[in-house]
Amino acid sequence: MMKRWMIAAVVSLATAFGAIAGTVERGDDPLLRPIVEDYAKRWLEPQTPFRVFGQSYMVGFDGLSVGLIRTSKGLILIDGAVPQSVPALEANIRSLGFVLKDIKYILSTEPHYDHSGGIAALARDTGATVLAGAAAIAPLRMGRASPDDPQAAILPRQPGIARLRAVRDGERIQLGDTVVTAVATPGHTAGSTSWTWRSCERTGCLTIVFAASLNPVSADDYRFSDPAHRGIVAAFRKSAARMRALPCDILLTSHPEQPQTHDRAAQLGRARTPNPFVDSAACRAYADSREKALDERLKREKGA
Repeated sequence: MMKRWMIAAVVSLATAFGAIAGTVERGDDPLLRPIVEDYAKRWLEPQTPFRVFGQSYMVGFDGLSVGLIRTSKGLILIDGAVPQSVPALEANIRSLGFVLKDIKYILSTEPHYDHSGGIAALARDTGATVLAGAAAIAPLRMGRASPDDPQAAILPRQPGIARLRAVRDGERIQLGDTVVTAVATPGHTAGSTSWTWRSCERTGCLTIVFAASLNPVSADDYRFSDPAHRGIVAAFRKSAARMRALPCDILLTSHPEQPQTHDRAAQLGRARTPNPFVDSAACRAYADSREKALDERLKREKGA
């Protein structure tokens, strides 16, 4: 007899491929037009959607994380991947038995096409309200990076999002029995925002952090060591310090960057106890690794 996780994997793959085929039948949808299609393929290997803990799920792809929280009053989605991934992403959500129209909020971690490029289509299809850090509102609405973004010179345009609401650092978003808190973590972009909430099951309640990227990447001619960019370097360091200090039982990242993520997902498919995602040191380790990457980048620039 096939195990439930094996059946789910087959269903997920079938629905994903069916969704991609359905995109062709829809004709040209401006909100689904592919962005850097060949490059983005590296992120979009199918991943079977799964429950992480309590009513918290992952519904994205092998290289792009999308989170989903089930509350007593509807669903909360975190990030939206790239436009061309939306049909497969929506199929992943449906494969768990959820209804798209039950998504009430879409939370954005950053205004880059790989995480927010699909949000305009998802907001249209669900009617959800999109929430983002204040500094991310203009780039998300215009569909292009802010001039002060380290990657501004190399980022493609993405579909603009019409309905947006800015959230303050520390603002609490409540939907039914769940409260999600916005945590400003700028550096990678000025408006980068991480999200944290409590999720419960019979074994108890845990704090989950869905972390925005803290990766110090940029266009080729950008220099973090330039005195004009001192504020961005300071923002990275402040965000790393905040990440270390957060209550954090489970870490999820916008790209599956933390060590052994894929192994943990496979382990979880085999047995839920002990839960391999539970790691109280994960947020500290994530912050340490990203600040180390920043230090190495500054050292390389100084050597050059």
